[in-house]
Amino acid sequence: MQAKELTQYPVGAERAILIITAISASLLQLIDTSIVNVSLREISGSLGATTTEIAWTVTSYAISNVIMIPLASMLNNLFGRRNYFTISILIFTVASFFCGTADSLVTLVIWRFIQGIGGGALLTTGQTIIVEAFPPEKMGTANAIFGMGVILGPTFGPTLGGYITDNYSWHWIFFINIPIGLMAAYLSWRFVKNKAGATKPPKIDWAGIGLLIIAIGCLQYVLEEGTAQDWFESREIVFLTIVTAIGFIAFIWREWTYEFPAVNIRLLASWNLALGSILNFVVGLILLATVFVFPLFAQIGLGWTATMTGNFMISGALASAMAMMIVGRLMSKNVNPKTIMIAGAVMIFGFAILMSFSAPDSGEKNFFWPFILRGFGIGFMMSPAMVLSLKGLKGLNLAQGAGLSNMIRQLGGAVGIAIMNVFLTHRNAANDNYLLQHYNIYNEPFQEKANLLTQNFMSQGYFKEDAQQMAYKLLDLSLFKQQSIISYDNVFWTVGLAVVICIPIILLIRNSNAASSEKIQVHME
Repeated sequence: MQAKELTQYPVGAERAILIITAISASLLQLIDTSIVNVSLREISGSLGATTTEIAWTVTSYAISNVIMIPLASMLNNLFGRRNYFTISILIFTVASFFCGTADSLVTLVIWRFIQGIGGGALLTTGQTIIVEAFPPEKMGTANAIFGMGVILGPTFGPTLGGYITDNYSWHWIFFINIPIGLMAAYLSWRFVKNKAGATKPPKIDWAGIGLLIIAIGCLQYVLEEGTAQDWFESREIVFLTIVTAIGFIAFIWREWTYEFPAVNIRLLASWNLALGSILNFVVGLILLATVFVFPLFAQIGLGWTATMTGNFMISGALASAMAMMIVGRLMSKNVNPKTIMIAGAVMIFGFAILMSFSAPDSGEKNFFWPFILRGFGIGFMMSPAMVLSLKGLKGLNLAQGAGLSNMIRQLGGAVGIAIMNVFLTHRNAANDNYLLQHYNIYNEPFQEKANLLTQNFMSQGYFKEDAQQMAYKLLDLSLFKQQSIISYDNVFWTVGLAVVICIPIILLIRNSNAASSEKIQVHME
């Protein structure tokens, strides 16, 4: 007779401490992906760097972070989960201190790169710790808890960064990590346990690691710097794009055929994980692209301040957190995850359509409910996608699957921001040309408006020539505002179309334990 070994799951205070440890570590990593963005102007002025140069503080972190995320599972097995997680938190915390004390651009970029190395373990390992703290039937609740951190981090990052920079100094956006990091490191060493049955890999796949670094590093650089260098007009971008393609092809071939791969991409042969990865890519695109686009839209098109923008976006983040809790309960009651995801897709589509009708006189009241819809929609899409992606995965495969899923979501965000940048540039040019056809001195309404403004300025004591120039400048600003708003409306409409494309993919996902288990058994063998 074979006795069944019952898995013991943590309960009560032990589970709560594990969740707090994993969430606090994950939030550190996620907040730091966006907290620096709003402080770049102050940092560049303090360090004497140009706008292009200071962008490397973001790029260096993103490159090392995305490289380390899929390697987290292998490194967990190599060093032990508790050791690797704790050391990674300490690396992140120490690097944060030296980022805050940096007195030159080179020093800051180096420590940001090291910070990203430490942060790469926090997201994937944090998700694995939370998922393994719950029995399989409560995986929806576990992923909902983790998903709250994924959503809240990028949203609160700019708000927190803006507040700290405005009221203290940019150094404190790094120093604030130190007490949280030390607390998380202590809790990790004290309560996180090594993965049951984990063994060190017989061989380290140095070739696979090298190819991953080349492929991800070059891709991230192309996405971050492509807009600044006019994309494929730059020989450097063309060369790195070719290197990226070759690197990915070689990496996939190596990991698919090597006996002890650093990243087990054979797991993508699982139907659900493959489709779930596509959905995670789109969710990452929607989450980070809209967080990137809306502040630009509000500040350039509508004249909001950074603080106003950050405070406004909190309501949508809280809606996402609430949605995650609702989804966790629905999935624990065996509600079909595909139904939940389709409902989320419809909500995000509603957000995109409502936002695509924005006008120059739109205000907070016009955006409140669309952002509540977006918050609920992302919550309804993200949590079931994570659950179905990891369904049936256990042990080493669970950590590998979580790493792949998180890497793909991060890349989705990077690709989304790059696409939005290109799209905005083209739409701005197209809309500007279109409006100029009707916005000139030969257009009767334009002449009437210009004359009215000129008379208004003359009545305030300006000479006719000065009043006319001021009138034309005011009309030029009005034109810029109009074409900007139209371009951002086009972006939101495009986001809506991207979500609609997800619905057929959602319908293809299999909600079958048997199918998942059978597929995973193949990989285990």
